[in-house]
Amino acid sequence: MNDSTAVDKSGDKVRNMFAQIAPRYDLMNHLLSLGIDIRWRKRVVSKLRLDRSLPILDCCTGTGDLALLLAKTVQGKVEVVGSDFCAEMLDVARKKHTTNSTGYPVQFIEADSQHLPYEDNHFQAVTVAFGLRNVQDTDKGIREMVRVCCQGGQVAVLEFSKPTTIGLKQLYQFYFERILPRVGQSMAKNDHGAYSYLPSSVIEFPSGQELADRMQACGLTNVKFYPFTFGVATLYIGDKA
Repeated sequence: MNDSTAVDKSGDKVRNMFAQIAPRYDLMNHLLSLGIDIRWRKRVVSKLRLDRSLPILDCCTGTGDLALLLAKTVQGKVEVVGSDFCAEMLDVARKKHTTNSTGYPVQFIEADSQHLPYEDNHFQAVTVAFGLRNVQDTDKGIREMVRVCCQGGQVAVLEFSKPTTIGLKQLYQFYFERILPRVGQSMAKNDHGAYSYLPSSVIEFPSGQELADRMQACGLTNVKFYPFTFGVATLYIGDKA
């Protein structure tokens, strides 16, 4: 099933947009989420069954936060790879790894998550944090993640979602549509409307059971989802049969 939304997720547009905001991407994310995104990533890692068998892949790695956290967790016992199709974001990730690294290796590669340059069943776990909604064809991206994951391995998706609690739902929508674009644009000026794109991409992206069902349709089993912070973000994890 292809996405048919009003949000323009064409590859060049999204790549150029993130290239412009890359230098201040981390600062904006931490400020706009009040640092909660750091805790969310730690909870992702805590839900994974990591061992010393096969490497780990973090797709749409951006500036590498989740990939670096995974590397710290496995302490060099298995290879960790972070992939992204935006070279400027990867430059930030590599610099962060060099200046703040605990010494555990991470390989950062430029690759489109719809066409991963790996053979089938290569990784014990495949993750993506706040990047799946930016993939032009959501289902194709999920199927690629499943393809390169080994049998018995896990695919984990951390993504923004939409709170359903009355009051919080309206406050969240007001913040995302009115406040976030203005703050984001003032902190990282760009001509691609990155922080207008963000709320639109979140609002139109499937969440909850809908995304879990799509992950299962793409080849995963036992897909479970865990809302974080009143449903502002959700972690989805499934097994490859």
